[in-house]
Amino acid sequence: MSVAQEVLEKLARLATPTIANALDDVGFEGVLTGLVPRVPGTRCVGLAMTVREITGRRGDFTSEDFSVGRVIDAAGPGDVLVIDNGGRCVSTFGGLATLAAKLRGIAGVVVDGGVRDQEEMLELGLPVFARHMTPLTGRTRLAVTGVGEPISCAGVRVRAGDVMVGDGSGVVCIPAEHAPKVAELALGYARDDELAAAELRKGLTFSAAMAKFRRI
Repeated sequence: MSVAQEVLEKLARLATPTIANALDDVGFEGVLTGLVPRVPGTRCVGLAMTVREITGRRGDFTSEDFSVGRVIDAAGPGDVLVIDNGGRCVSTFGGLATLAAKLRGIAGVVVDGGVRDQEEMLELGLPVFARHMTPLTGRTRLAVTGVGEPISCAGVRVRAGDVMVGDGSGVVCIPAEHAPKVAELALGYARDDELAAAELRKGLTFSAAMAKFRRI
């Protein structure tokens, strides 16, 4: 199922905590836990391109098995790379990969595993979310075993074409079929937050605001 551009534009205006509330309403556990924004102040919204990897010891795989370059080449503008490496503390994405992804028009990178070259990532400004920052290369330690298949990333089932949103609070996955409903529900939460903030600035207590706007 494809996601309309207008739905993506709505989600682009919303924070991940607000979207997480809406995901609760539709009964989907979509928060990818433990993934840290490695380029603070950036956010991404786009469709998932899923990647599955396995990790071994140095020398277990060939350099050709570490085919992140081919993954980047296959991605399209606006895609979010979602890489399941089982949370391992080995880098699958570094400075050159980040540069290539940015030049390709990729919207962001989400890794349940390790990345490296944070200084280069900060300079490039591409949104990257990962469990670990580590100097350890994935070359001959990692192998790409699947692209475009359903994966489990940080405890969440992610399929190619699902919507990924990442910001300073973390990353959420929205199943494509739920994206229109989640966008509308989240916009409602955002409106309630704005109204509650206005009331607080006028002197309403937080407990009273909680009672008045029961969804905040």
